[in-house]
Amino acid sequence: MLPPTVRLCVPAAAVQRSLRCGCWSQRQASTRHPDPGDTPTPGNPRVLITGGLGQLGIGLARLLRKQYGTDNVILSDIKKPSDEVYKSGPFVYADVTDYNNLRELVTNQRVTWLVHYSALLSAAGEANVALARRVNITGLHNVLDLALEHSLRLFVPSTIGAFGPTSPRHPTPDLCVQRPRTIYGVSKVHCELMGEYFHHKYGLDFRCLRYPGIISADSEPGGGTTDYAVKIFHDALRSGRFECYLRADTRLPMMHISDCHRATLEFLQAPERQLSLRTYNIAALNFTPGELAAELRHHLPRLEVIYTPDRVRQGIADGWPMSFDDSNARRDWGWRPEFGLPELVSDMLSTIKAQTQKDHPRTS
Repeated sequence: MLPPTVRLCVPAAAVQRSLRCGCWSQRQASTRHPDPGDTPTPGNPRVLITGGLGQLGIGLARLLRKQYGTDNVILSDIKKPSDEVYKSGPFVYADVTDYNNLRELVTNQRVTWLVHYSALLSAAGEANVALARRVNITGLHNVLDLALEHSLRLFVPSTIGAFGPTSPRHPTPDLCVQRPRTIYGVSKVHCELMGEYFHHKYGLDFRCLRYPGIISADSEPGGGTTDYAVKIFHDALRSGRFECYLRADTRLPMMHISDCHRATLEFLQAPERQLSLRTYNIAALNFTPGELAAELRHHLPRLEVIYTPDRVRQGIADGWPMSFDDSNARRDWGWRPEFGLPELVSDMLSTIKAQTQKDHPRTS
């Protein structure tokens, strides 16, 4: 029940947008006929994932659906899903800046867990600060209010970008000075503090992981400073040449997407009594573009890498952690990564090769 002192504020722009466009209705949900094994089990969480068509949402939905039933996990975004995504499970339109749209969705779908992935990333956010404010901050306020009103378990990721040049960098602990210099980082510090405030004042089950750079073969780079570590694989296989926008010696914490999804699921499932924090670092490995290129050359000896540092992205990276101290996550809920650099490189190459053969089969 909502405390009497809390008033849920609906942004005027969101109200106007809902009046112009109308809110989500049940007809927008996927009409996919579930397999017998997909039948929702009573007592399982009902999970809504916002920003679900980005780098992380589809893979996490696949993992959650395997555990809790396909129809218990609802992907949402403002973009049109592919046929494959649409047929794989429930999908709905959701604009996180539209409070009424989200509220109707949470109510009608009986949501109990909300995974809030909608965000403009670091480089993209610097290119459009006004949009980043609306998506990253107004959207956060909307999901916080809805989570409180409906007693949801709310997961929102944070990032290495929540730290700044004055933070300890190697390693960076969970609790230290945070003075980011990007709107993305500022919005994530705001998220961490608001979520912790709602937890301590109202008992909201808020959970947050600071992700390192996430490396995945399943999606194109989305405007993040660490995206070089995804693009290099595509360019290496396509042309044998990669132009890197960071210096060769720029060390950043990274993680294979499988480790990221598993960490998120384990954290969501962890009993509250085990959590000493509401925001945790999680780590797997750290490397430089030069070290990644050297590992790639074990598989592609002729790979050529040219370093032409971009002023904006290099400046962002130079203020970020070089490695994470995740000892609290390991102690409190047993976090352990599985992928090192050799395993990550081998998996990325084999996955991208398989995708390329599937999309462009050879014809005789």
